[in-house]
Amino acid sequence: MTNARARLSVLYFLQFAVWGCCLTCLGQLLGRGGLGADIAWFYAAVGFVSLLFPALLGHVADRFLAPARVLGLCHLAAAVAMAAAWLYAARNPQMRFAPFFTLWLLFLCCYMPTLALANTTTFALLARQGLRPVDTFPAIRVWGTVGFVAAMWLVNCAYWHDGSFGLTLNDMHPLAQYRFQYTPGMLLCSAVIGLLTFLYTLTLPSTPLARMRGHSWPDVTGLRAFTLFKKGYLRQFLLLAVLAGVCLQITNGFATPFISHFMADPQYGGSGAAGNATMLFSLSQVSEAVCVLLVPLAMNRLGIKWCMVLAMTAWALRYLLFAFGNPGYGLWMLILSMAVYGAAFNLFTVAGHLYMEQNTGEHNRGFGQGLIMLMSNGFGASAGTLVAGAVVNRYCQWQTVTLPSGRTQPFFLGDWTSPWLIFAAYSLLLALLYLFLFHPRKANLR
Repeated sequence: MTNARARLSVLYFLQFAVWGCCLTCLGQLLGRGGLGADIAWFYAAVGFVSLLFPALLGHVADRFLAPARVLGLCHLAAAVAMAAAWLYAARNPQMRFAPFFTLWLLFLCCYMPTLALANTTTFALLARQGLRPVDTFPAIRVWGTVGFVAAMWLVNCAYWHDGSFGLTLNDMHPLAQYRFQYTPGMLLCSAVIGLLTFLYTLTLPSTPLARMRGHSWPDVTGLRAFTLFKKGYLRQFLLLAVLAGVCLQITNGFATPFISHFMADPQYGGSGAAGNATMLFSLSQVSEAVCVLLVPLAMNRLGIKWCMVLAMTAWALRYLLFAFGNPGYGLWMLILSMAVYGAAFNLFTVAGHLYMEQNTGEHNRGFGQGLIMLMSNGFGASAGTLVAGAVVNRYCQWQTVTLPSGRTQPFFLGDWTSPWLIFAAYSLLLALLYLFLFHPRKANLR
């Protein structure tokens, strides 16, 4: 395979662009569509799906079908589901929960396994080239973040209304309310890029399947991979990952409605930051792109334990800065909150995937990658997001406001400081748990 790293970088760019089109601004669409009180359920669904599908499809990729082929089929199915969600939302300005949530759930069932499958495919192809994932993977994974950011900028600026298409950062523009960050256009963008990703996976070479070790039920189903829990250091890591996974979806679900709500405040209504919440939030992914390159250094110098401690501390700082930031004199706090996201996210997720790669056997690598997704994005994110949603709904409610421009728009208004402080305290507690309870095995990095 020629130029493996470049080809895999394109894969990550496309794959995460699918996610970047809708993940951080879905709450805006839900608020406008009458489902603002249900935001937590849509983000908790990410966790519900991760309870089963990443591990199940990881097992399929380990045993029955090459990871790259499973990856492509998942992207095709996800694109179809997202296109159906776009059609429903475009035809129903006031959406009903059941049909739209069902379509969103179908998309997640197909898309979420691709996050682990892409890692499995990449690790296998790198191994064929004699390259160490710990050295090579971060430079490839960073292109996923670039794709995510590019997609966020697209939906933030692009608008379509009555045959008129354009780009604008000015929220006072006559067609600004039709930007994709507020409309079903975000779903259409996601579906189109998903189809392109499927087509691209067809160009990737296949990798050999893991050789079956037996024909018992645990062997055939892949359940033998759960023997990983017999290893104390992995059991500690995976159980703590459940608690840490709570942090992963909170800002994805609530940061853009939080930033946008300042538009309803006369003091900040004309702020460019408040009117471009998706682009401001994209600074988090820019930070992620920079910090991902530091993960190998952190893993080699500090080890997985201190990576986790620093990650949880960074999450706490992120929430604290949200609690006291605003688009005016406190804009620097919002920007700094975006900057620390890179450390918070990468030191947990990327380092965690590398740690599982180091400590799972050849026959269960795909299942191992799915297992860390199950524990963090599954159990942790599902329960945690619902609790976080209840906390936010306790202090804030959606209200329709007439802006100085004359247009009316719903905003998530209320006391945002209290929820952010609660989330910060939880993250600091997790940092202490990692510090005193987690005792990883020291392993040579491959």
